Amino acid sequence: MQQRIVILGGGPGGYEAALVAAEQGADVTVVSREGLGGNSVLWDCVPSKAMIVSSVAMGSMQTASRLGVHLEGGVDLSGRTHADIAAVMDRVRLLGLDQSADIESKVAAAGATILRGTGRLAGPETVEVETEDGTVEVLHADAILVATGSHPRRLPFSTPDGRRVFTSRELFALQEPPERLVVVGSGVTGAEYAQAFAKFGVDVHLVSSRDMILPSEDPDAAAVLEGEFERWGMTIHRRRRAYDMEVNDDGVRVKVGDKDGGQEEWIEASHALYCVGMIPNSRRMGLEAAGVLTRPDGAIPVDAVSRTNVRTVYAAGDVTGGIMLASVAAMQGRNAMYHALGMAVAPLRWDAVAACVFTSPQVATVGMQGPDDDTANGPVDTIRLDFAGNPRAKMEEATVGFVKIHARKGSGTVLGATVVAPNASDLITPLSVAVHNRLTVGQVAQAFTIYPSMGGSTAEAARQLMGLATAAAQ
Repeated sequence: MQQRIVILGGGPGGYEAALVAAEQGADVTVVSREGLGGNSVLWDCVPSKAMIVSSVAMGSMQTASRLGVHLEGGVDLSGRTHADIAAVMDRVRLLGLDQSADIESKVAAAGATILRGTGRLAGPETVEVETEDGTVEVLHADAILVATGSHPRRLPFSTPDGRRVFTSRELFALQEPPERLVVVGSGVTGAEYAQAFAKFGVDVHLVSSRDMILPSEDPDAAAVLEGEFERWGMTIHRRRRAYDMEVNDDGVRVKVGDKDGGQEEWIEASHALYCVGMIPNSRRMGLEAAGVLTRPDGAIPVDAVSRTNVRTVYAAGDVTGGIMLASVAAMQGRNAMYHALGMAVAPLRWDAVAACVFTSPQVATVGMQGPDDDTANGPVDTIRLDFAGNPRAKMEEATVGFVKIHARKGSGTVLGATVVAPNASDLITPLSVAVHNRLTVGQVAQAFTIYPSMGGSTAEAARQLMGLATAAAQ
């Protein structure tokens, strides 16, 4: 009998699950209010990284003269440059829509049905969908996947108006560069946008509640980025939180202070961008009717194969409240379908997740990130190798950065790594393979690399770790 699968949400968790289930011959329906791809494609990963690409191009133009590159006619690329924000944002939106259309075509070609509307659970095997025309369809399922994503958290005073005040969802409506932008939140999203606008020539003020930006990343990596941010003219307000805001026709004023509300000051700006976290989309979905448990923050707890406490209901992606990455959502969605359809499935390994902050330079990580994990992993050897001596990095003027590897003392098993480099999102891949497959630093060191390449430093760092292990054994 053909298995019936209903998927709520068309983001990476939903559409990847749909592809797996359809390819296995299931009767699949994807319920989505907007184009497939979800936040990741329409409002987050694709548009934000496309915008960052434009800002990197802006930075390259401003530094090209150091590489001996000048425009014909004697115009120096290091002179005055400007960003056409309207053109950048138009390109960003078109790229998101184009990618969404590609995904829809792929899912439809696999045999899944795409239903526009809002779905809610009416029981552990039933979904009610309010379609775009206002009618209600009832879908019966052998398995249901909730992959409804998340939405930007708002502070009580930070309601976005799409004109002066933004979250990441409204930001792409900008048609002119801000004269001065205050970015509240120095996590991944805040850091990425803050630097992008700084490279566009905007006077950026970044409000960070911690001693350093990117509190969840390697401190050495955060220190490198702070230096780069300030080199581009950004002002970082450390150990400050936003407590209030005033908006008028001319701009905004954001009130900041320390964690106790003291040492208050107002930051004047033309625009404000709030990047203060994401909230799972689980409200008004009928989860209670189906008996699905949620945490106080709305997240849906799942096990290692993405199943909730209800046998027929699975969840994937941001709505589970775990690591909010498109790659994690996709893996959870696929695992849910493998399990629901009775296929072999390897439980998701949280100790092998790879991630990247798309600043300039990028910060890519995999596995454990520091000695704080020593208790769980036993004694650990760590090596950091800066790119200052790497020949390819010198050619590209990309010497600000490093590769850092953590390995279990004795066995040399690679437990984690951090790469800070312009192309760190690519350079982390062999180290991600090493962590996932529990390879040793010896195996990484003995693999061929290209000369000259940034990747050569990965093998060199592994060789240095081998040396540490040899010295310890003598």
